[in-house]
Amino acid sequence: MDKLQAMHVFTRIVDANSFSRAADTLRLPRGSVTAIIQRLEASLKVRLLNRTTRRLSLTADGAAYYERCVRILADIEETEQSLSSIAAAPRGKLRVDMPGSIGRLIVVPALYDFYARYPDIELMLGFGDKPIDLFQEGVDCAVRVGALEDSSLVARRIGTVEFVTAASPTYLRMYGEPMTVGDLPDHLAVNYFSALTHRIVNMNFVVDGKSVEVKMNSKLAANDADAYLNCGVKGLGLIQVPRILALPHLRDGELVEVLAQCRPLAMPISALYPYHRHLSPHVRAFVGWVTELFERCPLLIRREDSHVQRQTVPTPPALVVQG
Repeated sequence: MDKLQAMHVFTRIVDANSFSRAADTLRLPRGSVTAIIQRLEASLKVRLLNRTTRRLSLTADGAAYYERCVRILADIEETEQSLSSIAAAPRGKLRVDMPGSIGRLIVVPALYDFYARYPDIELMLGFGDKPIDLFQEGVDCAVRVGALEDSSLVARRIGTVEFVTAASPTYLRMYGEPMTVGDLPDHLAVNYFSALTHRIVNMNFVVDGKSVEVKMNSKLAANDADAYLNCGVKGLGLIQVPRILALPHLRDGELVEVLAQCRPLAMPISALYPYHRHLSPHVRAFVGWVTELFERCPLLIRREDSHVQRQTVPTPPALVVQG
């Protein structure tokens, strides 16, 4: 028995609420339609339809099976349409959401290249660090940094972002420079807290090849990346930020990297999209393009910048410890 044909016949009967009308639209003899449903029910060992000479209705099993069949047949149709359109130029609206820093510093400056390749895609770019529901918000693709939790989405790793621990020269003049992780109890940090869980994200260091979390003394916390960075620049405490955000401030001396020998773990950058969008030509085009962009982006590649001048900061004779 052809299961896909049987599913198609079954859903058509339910939609038409009639064996005869379904047979007409499928251009099959009514007897063939009846026989297909009988074989399907025998194969599944359940009754799908209650039928009399006047009435047709779904059983509970039939209703559940109908929903599954509709989903499966729709996925097959979309897959076939997507594959048949691979050779065609991607077109149409594409809504993408990503962190503001990645958007402003990496993606937006390269959009001229994107449109040179894909002139018929209409991008709607959303920038933000807060988690969103792709299904409810109607987002086709999201770029996210860090560990992923939503298993209902397809995830593709497209890059890596590296972090640095830094402080302003003003802070270092007041508190001195931590030389090891063991010095951190004598220091203050600006804490970062999750917009989703409202929990403080502890600082992370790699010591002797192992990842170590450190809970810092702090009087200030923020959940916005730009505000968090500016707090560090203003001397309010140690911060851990993506290198792409810190680099301009390291170059002009507003920030100094500390504890470079135990830099935090790098985090993956992933493209997320609903499972039914993974063969969409314009989603596929954008994900492929942004993957190439991140692979060659100097802001995401670890290199020691010889032109980043480290300031010499005098260590005070005594540290002021604040908790």
